Amino acid sequence: MIVPLAGRVVAAVIGGLLVLTAAGSVVGTIIVPRPAGGWLTKLVDRLTNSAFRLMTARIASYKRMDRVLARLAPAILLAQLAAWLMTFFLGYALLLWPFVRGGITTAFTTAGPALWEIGSSDVSGAAQRTILDFASLTGIITVTLQIAYLPTLYSAFNRRETEVALLNARAGVPSWGPELLARTHYALGSGASTIDTLPDLYAQWERFAADIAESHTTYLPLVRFRSPRPLSSWVIALLSVLDSAALYLALSPGRAPAVPARLCLRSGFTCFTEVAREISLRVPESADPDTGIALSYDDFLVAVERLREVDFPIERDPAEAWPDFVGWRVNYEQAAYAVAAAVDAVPAMWSGPRRRAFPVIPPIRPAPGRPPKELHKLAPGRGSRRRTAGRRTAAATPGSDASEHAAGADNEKR
Repeated sequence: MIVPLAGRVVAAVIGGLLVLTAAGSVVGTIIVPRPAGGWLTKLVDRLTNSAFRLMTARIASYKRMDRVLARLAPAILLAQLAAWLMTFFLGYALLLWPFVRGGITTAFTTAGPALWEIGSSDVSGAAQRTILDFASLTGIITVTLQIAYLPTLYSAFNRRETEVALLNARAGVPSWGPELLARTHYALGSGASTIDTLPDLYAQWERFAADIAESHTTYLPLVRFRSPRPLSSWVIALLSVLDSAALYLALSPGRAPAVPARLCLRSGFTCFTEVAREISLRVPESADPDTGIALSYDDFLVAVERLREVDFPIERDPAEAWPDFVGWRVNYEQAAYAVAAAVDAVPAMWSGPRRRAFPVIPPIRPAPGRPPKELHKLAPGRGSRRRTAGRRTAAATPGSDASEHAAGADNEKR
């Protein structure tokens, strides 16, 4: 069937639009320092993520599922490159169609080799040669930019994971806000509280949240990159820091570092909201205080009891502090839960539901052991309750390889 020239011209116009779309996606994703990848990048992310969800639908173990999902981000990068090249291929073939003899098949067989090599000696005419030269340059530039794009991605990933790993000793593995306050106050059984370091920690994680909001919305595959250890997650780590700040402000408003904690909460809320919107999750621009939170008052009491175990300085009764805690958490809970579910983050405490009903994993703590001798010298007469807490939370690094395989009886109690 011979297609009239007018039909081939329409096809060439469509081809030109495809080329411009792919070029805009490449430039917006790799070069422009803001979220400008367009619909093509988001479509690749959504389709690849859906494929991996189907692959993991029947996996019963979270750690096995995590091993499979660790390949999701690299798959997105490869699919992204393939989508760009295929869109260019189709676009240039349609552009060539009005200028070649032999129909659409000849246009495709001519455009294909040109996209992977420099020029072609099988064509004649200025229009054909110009289109093929552009196709050759496009293929080379796209592949080169994607290769140059990888160091930026992994630099942002390493920066993120360094902060998450540093938090693990404070907040447990997986991280939990009350555990962060408890361990910081008790200082891993040293006998000297390090609660005065929290202002610096909140300032550090305010910057961390801003960095995540900028890098993970600009380079969307970063959202899908998982931590090297299955029980770690940047989503859970940031959520635990925000929960610790909200708890501190609600339970001890006189002692809490109000300005650093508030700035950290604001930065974290903005981070979760921007990331959620960039991966097409529906979250409100600003939370409605009247909606309340999904976390229950009983869960809040569990946190208060954990803090009392280490004699954390609590100024208010839980019933009095609860409305203020709700007022802080309502700002970020919905967006944080949405992102945690979207990336299948570890099912940690206070992190919301997942698409798969895996059991909630509490922070792994070291097995009970003997407190250091310095504890008795620095804090004499503190009583068996304080020493028992020391045995429960003391100094081995939480989440070590040994403790990850056996959580210990102390975890089951809490």
